[in-house]
Amino acid sequence: MSDKIINDFSITVGTANGSGSQTSNLTILRALFKMGIPVSGKNMFPSNIQGLPTWYTVRVNKDGFTARREAHEIVIAMNPKSFERDLADVLPGGVFFYDEKIKASIDRDDITAYPMPVQKIVRASEAPSNLRTMVANMVYVGVLAQMVGIDLDKIHQALDFHFKGKAKPVNINFDIIKASAEWAAANLEKTDPYYLEPMDKTEGLIMADGNTAAALGAIYGGVQVVGWYPITPATSLVEKMNAYLPKLRNTEDGKQTYAVIQAEDELAAVGITIGGGWAGARAMTSTSGAGISLMGEYVGLAYYAEVPIVIWNVQRMGPSTGLPTRTSQGDLNQAVFLSHGDTKHVVLLPGSVKECFEFGWKAFDVAERLQTPVFVLSDLDLGQNQWMSEPFEYPDQPMDRGKLLWEGDFEDFEKKFGEWGRYKDVDGDGIPYRTVPGNRREHSSYFARGTGHDIYARYSEDPGVWTEGMERLLVKYETARQYVPEPMVEIMDGATVGIISYGSTLPAIEEARAMLAEKGLKTDFLRLRALPFTDQVKEFVRNHEKIYVVEMNRDGQLQQLLILEYPEESGKMISSTHNDGLSLTAEWVRDDILAKEAK
Repeated sequence: MSDKIINDFSITVGTANGSGSQTSNLTILRALFKMGIPVSGKNMFPSNIQGLPTWYTVRVNKDGFTARREAHEIVIAMNPKSFERDLADVLPGGVFFYDEKIKASIDRDDITAYPMPVQKIVRASEAPSNLRTMVANMVYVGVLAQMVGIDLDKIHQALDFHFKGKAKPVNINFDIIKASAEWAAANLEKTDPYYLEPMDKTEGLIMADGNTAAALGAIYGGVQVVGWYPITPATSLVEKMNAYLPKLRNTEDGKQTYAVIQAEDELAAVGITIGGGWAGARAMTSTSGAGISLMGEYVGLAYYAEVPIVIWNVQRMGPSTGLPTRTSQGDLNQAVFLSHGDTKHVVLLPGSVKECFEFGWKAFDVAERLQTPVFVLSDLDLGQNQWMSEPFEYPDQPMDRGKLLWEGDFEDFEKKFGEWGRYKDVDGDGIPYRTVPGNRREHSSYFARGTGHDIYARYSEDPGVWTEGMERLLVKYETARQYVPEPMVEIMDGATVGIISYGSTLPAIEEARAMLAEKGLKTDFLRLRALPFTDQVKEFVRNHEKIYVVEMNRDGQLQQLLILEYPEESGKMISSTHNDGLSLTAEWVRDDILAKEAK
């Protein structure tokens, strides 16, 4: 056996969708996390409900890198339909665990193969017969644990977390895991180099998915109205809200302080949301790109009538139905310019689970301060996969309701600015003062028009009035630069090359920068967190000879927006795009940049 490889490899499990393997895979992931080993999990599953092949990859890395890798050192094959592919995916020198009932030849002599008597172990267990198909996947958990060194106590803790302390399902599953580990100890001789050993690099961290984080952030941000329609991969965001809202936001006598309404389609969902925002509630919806397409006309209404709402887009692969269960960053231009006519929307771009929580509440503050729709662009990888994260922080500032007038505010307003008008800009920042239903002061109401209107919300087709209103909205967009999250910038001494990206590309770029530095190419890095661009973006672009814009779409949408904003710098913007439905790997980023550097 070659030298030990400790805490630096990937484990990929091939099963069938709907077979119950998610519980097994998350058990492995959480047990490794509890062992203190930096870990990440990626679920690649089909868009049908049940039956087609699915894969789950756990990456362990002692240095804390969590991006997806193409390499598969350990592969577990439980699905006859994907057996040949799974076998071919194993790296030379790697390990192949397989269910021995799969009658297929293994014609490779450059790997270690371990059979697993799955049916034999399950039949010998005390698991109820109606559950045996579902718990069969626990066999590979136990065999893997024995062969690579996963602590069984940590596995028990992971099961206890998953089943919320319910002893019966915990014991049924753990008994099979324990029996499988004992079988492996007695029957398999380890001849591979892969080992796991405890570390202390996850202390103080949590594991969560972005959709759960976003749901909690919105709850802590005071969400009151949610209009939504189910769509992959955004559905779980509102499902988590439905799970947590009764625990966190019901009154002592059980009354709800919120309304979550499942509409008949996405257009109705955003209509409900706009109604809530107009009424003064903190209102949001969540969807994916196909749903955003249907929302376009209503979003234009909210933009022009200046109604504050929050729209989460958990991006998937488009256009059309596309690949519903694959990730992408293809909706950036859509978010910025959605609706006919001239629009420019504010967009927040979380790059971590913690930022999904932070932007969950912060998006409401920005929307109400600016009186406009605010998009938050996550994606399937960030939203649905489990990530290590620092604990979420409770909002560190009071809610910002923006320029909201109540009865007692009018006297001071009129002394300073004269008569109030809903669309009257008295501060020069493009943001008027608003009222909401319930204000009892005479003349505080107005008609929220999607048609042409003057500063008093009166219908108007006057060309000058129209132009004045649209120019004011541009002023507001300029004002937005001071309220959106600043980018994160990392500098290397001596670097002249810059990288700009956003969102879930972060783990791949962090690792790729280390790889590039080893090759002698130092890079600075700006991670965009919002649009419109701030002065930091302008400074970063101007201070570098060359900028690689890395993103997961075909056409380089972020590069297009940067060139629109800074046309004089367009010659230094180099598009680095990849869009196959899978999250970026550090190797791809490194190789693409080095190839472009060599030209």
